Amino acid sequence: MQSKNTLHQRFQAGEFIVAPGAYDCICANAVQQAGFHALYMTGMGTSLSRLGLPDYGLATMSEMVSNASAIASSIAVPVIADADTGYGNELNMVRTVHEYERHGIAAIHIEDQVFPKRCGHLGQKQVVPAAEFVSKIHAAVNARSSEDFLIIARTDANAVHGFNDAVSRANAALDMGADFALVEAPETIDQMEAVPRLVHGPCVLNVLVGGRSPLLPLRKIQEMGYRCVLLSDLLLNAALGAYDRALQRTLAMHEVLHLDPTAPPSAIFSRFGAAAWDSVRADRMSRPE
Repeated sequence: MQSKNTLHQRFQAGEFIVAPGAYDCICANAVQQAGFHALYMTGMGTSLSRLGLPDYGLATMSEMVSNASAIASSIAVPVIADADTGYGNELNMVRTVHEYERHGIAAIHIEDQVFPKRCGHLGQKQVVPAAEFVSKIHAAVNARSSEDFLIIARTDANAVHGFNDAVSRANAALDMGADFALVEAPETIDQMEAVPRLVHGPCVLNVLVGGRSPLLPLRKIQEMGYRCVLLSDLLLNAALGAYDRALQRTLAMHEVLHLDPTAPPSAIFSRFGAAAWDSVRADRMSRPE
């Protein structure tokens, strides 16, 4: 099992981190068992799965932390989590950092949208003044108790004020102590290539299927100079498609179908640590009354 504290060391060692988006413990365990070294708790997936609501800034800090905590406690690989705008001003930002950090999260990203925010790959976004964003990043950096807890500064300014302003905000956040910069939703390959070249620090790219950024092979993204890629909706899209197919086929055939892959409950439970719980149960059963 890997330690949640290894994310910082992996970045220091120069690794390129691919973090699929997870929105519950089933997703998280699938990511870990597939062999990925990190995962991303997606805010979009959290809002949809826990609230049944679109990613319009409707989830509270407590709801986001609760989901991140459940995911982190179910796996050993480090969790990068969406922390939206920090849920208020600098005071709220301090509490946000404290809550995520004490629940075992390895990194959070904080954005410069006004609150309530919108999914970064939607239109009609608004951003706060750059000075306010930088001040909140400064508060986040000062609030953490360990440098192993990473701060990712995300700017959505590209869609509002243009690419140059987004790069300027990313650099200002890094100057204030952020560990990584995330320029959200670059809209062309040229913009994607320019971000790691113009931002004077390590960069994260957020990839959504059908989003505003071109979809490129992961190797190409690494060659551009990005240090980490978040695959926010990879599992969400896969799950919704699988749900629709299974339900439509069952409704059409009026019977329970043998879907591929199929597994008995015992095999499913084994993927979630059943052997350890069976051992506890066996020990209890073996005790004399």
